[in-house]
Amino acid sequence: MKIVFIGASHWHLDLYLVPLLEVPGAELVGVADPDPAVVVRLTERLGCAGDTDFRALCRRLRPDFVFALGRHADMPEEARFLIEEGIPFALEKPCGLDAPAVADIAALAAQRGAFAAVPLVFRNGDFARHLEGLKAEGDLSYASFRFIAGFPARYRQAGCSWMLDPALSGGGCTINLAVHFFDLALRLLGEEVRVLNATMANHAWRERVEDYSVVTFERGGALCVVETGYLYPAPTSNFDMHYALRSPAHYTIAHDPQTVESLDNEGAARRWHSVTTNVPHYRTFVFDVLERVRKGHPPLADLSDMVPVMRLVDEAYGKAGALPLLPARAF
Repeated sequence: MKIVFIGASHWHLDLYLVPLLEVPGAELVGVADPDPAVVVRLTERLGCAGDTDFRALCRRLRPDFVFALGRHADMPEEARFLIEEGIPFALEKPCGLDAPAVADIAALAAQRGAFAAVPLVFRNGDFARHLEGLKAEGDLSYASFRFIAGFPARYRQAGCSWMLDPALSGGGCTINLAVHFFDLALRLLGEEVRVLNATMANHAWRERVEDYSVVTFERGGALCVVETGYLYPAPTSNFDMHYALRSPAHYTIAHDPQTVESLDNEGAARRWHSVTTNVPHYRTFVFDVLERVRKGHPPLADLSDMVPVMRLVDEAYGKAGALPLLPARAF
């Protein structure tokens, strides 16, 4: 399989690239990015073709699969091109700035029968499957997900300062981090889930995007709280995290990135190892999505799955309202 990356300056590049280089029968043949310095750096590092125009690169190389990254504002245009060219692809989240933009490309993908995967990577892990299994007990009552990542300055350091411009990113930690848990809320509570309230702030870093967000979902009295932020003083891919869920027969807790505990109603507990953050699942996603393309199977999650997630994102930003323009903080 000939593989191309477009929008390759995205900070998630290595989450896909490193495992890709281990996939039997997969060959990286090209990278594209609007920044010529990025193209030079990556082509020298990887020994493949490069171009600042992803269309020209794809038409020249005719890849079997494309990992489409880049700025959130550019993602619908990338997807539309790949769909119209008949090239299978995976499009990074959130796939656009808002629900209408994502719904538009999802409709086109469905009309053309395109392979248009989305890395909602928690679906690739056993923790999400365990949570979905709890629905067999009956109606879930409560869930909370706390997921706090590193400082927003990391995006500037990675050459992705556009992440801090809402016109290009759509927002901060909500559209970037919380979408994984919005997807879980939909899968646990159902499509009729709604945003009850949302609070966002930029007080810590005074950027134009939120550095802290709390969104509460509701469906028939059941509640789910998603808390995300850019506050944790730790390297990339490390998180302050804690999840808790109340199902009819169990209270389930994720204590850390690799431990889950479940207590039944008599208090009997069991613990097991499970990957509860997103980062390790990207490797699983890469192997899985390419195997699905090879076999002609549909992706685990596609653009149609991202539409209801983005509907909730739009609702959350609407409930939260505009952020204040705060003066820069002096350190």
